[in-house]
Amino acid sequence: MGTALVTGASAGLGKEFAWQLATAGHDVVLVARDEERLQRLAAQLRAYAGVHAEVIAADLGVRADVERVAERLRQPTRPVGLLVNNAGFALHQSFSTGSLEDEEHALDVMVRAVMVLSHAAAGAMRERGRGAILNVSSVAALMASGTYSAAKAWVRTFTEGLAAELRGTGVTATALCPGLTHTEFHQRAGFGRLAPEVAWLDARGVVSAALADVRRGSVISTPSVRYTLASGLLRLLPRRVVRAASRLA
Repeated sequence: MGTALVTGASAGLGKEFAWQLATAGHDVVLVARDEERLQRLAAQLRAYAGVHAEVIAADLGVRADVERVAERLRQPTRPVGLLVNNAGFALHQSFSTGSLEDEEHALDVMVRAVMVLSHAAAGAMRERGRGAILNVSSVAALMASGTYSAAKAWVRTFTEGLAAELRGTGVTATALCPGLTHTEFHQRAGFGRLAPEVAWLDARGVVSAALADVRRGSVISTPSVRYTLASGLLRLLPRRVVRAASRLA
């Protein structure tokens, strides 16, 4: 079934990607900072799904660590057929008064690492004539919620450009743009209750929809009808209205 490499695999959507890919018969390469959690997950996947699970402990805000993961993607003898660039986090701070060091780290993880790993994967996949890259963006890419929106807007636009470049090569690129999803993401960022329950998505459904869109070769994957409609509305509204709404979110 091939091998999938998932970043941010120790929790949230990344962990769910690892489980769904493993239970579908894919070997997995699990990437995150927390080696203990990765090793525990790898053992569970081997026992439950009977797949090969490899662990790479790496901080994608550190260039040397990113390069180690990129080298794994380039290895011709152990090809990776699907790259899931999922690692990311939100900063619960004001840009103008918050830590610039934290902002730079977030930029490295959510922008630079996505670029470097996508470059490594696309090059190797093009040589083989097959493969897929799934970059996790967000509906926030269409909003104006500080540097998080800016990073996710970069991921979305970058992935669209990459998909156009790869057309006809046998390699696809998909940007996943979910809305609010029940994971550890918001708790880790220190956010309280952001929206009523009806606004939240289930991680299992988000990942299932994303993988189905990858199989179809879709460029943009927006799980759920309500967030598809919300995304359409955000593209149509005047940007001053979007900015005002983003301040209230």
